[in-house]
Amino acid sequence: MKKIIAPIVGAAMLTGVAGCDTQENSNPWGLVYDGAITENIAHAVNIHPVSYKLNGIDIAANVYTPANFDSSKKYPAIIVAHPNGGVKEQVAGLFAQRLAEQGFITIAADASYQGASGGMPRHTDKPANRIEDIHGMADYISMYPGVDSARIGALGICGGGGYTLAAAESDKRLKAIATLSMFNSGRVRRNGYQDSAIDTVQERLKNAAAARAAEAAGEPAKLVGQMNFDMDALEKLPYDLYREGGIYYGHTHAHPNSTFEYTESSLMDLMTFDVEDHVDLINAPLLMIAGDKADSLYMTRDAFERANGTTDKELFLVPGATHIQTYYVPEFVDVEAAKLTEFFNKNLK
Repeated sequence: MKKIIAPIVGAAMLTGVAGCDTQENSNPWGLVYDGAITENIAHAVNIHPVSYKLNGIDIAANVYTPANFDSSKKYPAIIVAHPNGGVKEQVAGLFAQRLAEQGFITIAADASYQGASGGMPRHTDKPANRIEDIHGMADYISMYPGVDSARIGALGICGGGGYTLAAAESDKRLKAIATLSMFNSGRVRRNGYQDSAIDTVQERLKNAAAARAAEAAGEPAKLVGQMNFDMDALEKLPYDLYREGGIYYGHTHAHPNSTFEYTESSLMDLMTFDVEDHVDLINAPLLMIAGDKADSLYMTRDAFERANGTTDKELFLVPGATHIQTYYVPEFVDVEAAKLTEFFNKNLK
């Protein structure tokens, strides 16, 4: 059944900040979200840093186990894919923990070439790699003690949401698919945000090819996408996503492994990718969550409309929320976590 629902929530406190500044972070696992685990104690949700190989690359991940976890039992599991520029210690960790509190085993991993995971050149950002990261999380968590490999779901956030949709097109191990504030990385890198840079596509492709040629000749990979985190500069940005994203990633929820930079040569792959191209191959239950004030909402709406391979899909709008506010504002997070719990309970438990 196709449904579009907008729940009623109280007004969020949008002034002030939440989370931890990196320099003040005393969390033993570097977690920067509110309510993060500070120690593993009996009868509570626990966090387990793990590492595994994926195509020869070391992947760094955190596994969250539910309260009173018993490895002799079988639990449903959920993969959580982080946003572009994000790492597992930020919003991906928040939702991994919140879902573990509801009885799921969850995993949040840093993408290959990014965060604490391996891969060279650093900050390579190719869709094939990000999609493979999600397949790799499914590989790993399906063999984790206590996981029922027949009950695995996936949650992708921002760019991780787009790549989760792409991974779910072929990975039928994923029985329920959810996105939060989905970001279609290929469309934005190709057309610009809100399709504002279509006229310069060919020029940017030419620059990306030149950057790859320079790498092949032995030059260091050229990085693009740098952001000025100065508050005055951020306030002048025209889009809420980038303005509030700069505050989130550069100030309120900063983490040293988090960066917006990526290799310019990656654009050769990014600009020829689009989440919408084969999204009709998804035939599992699908939930797409977004803030109704998000200036990125057009990407969720368009992908949702094209995802016609499943009859069990729902677009769930959070009133008053912008893209970044869905990551941390307590009133919004509570609504989103409740909806995700309902969705995954229905389809995995």
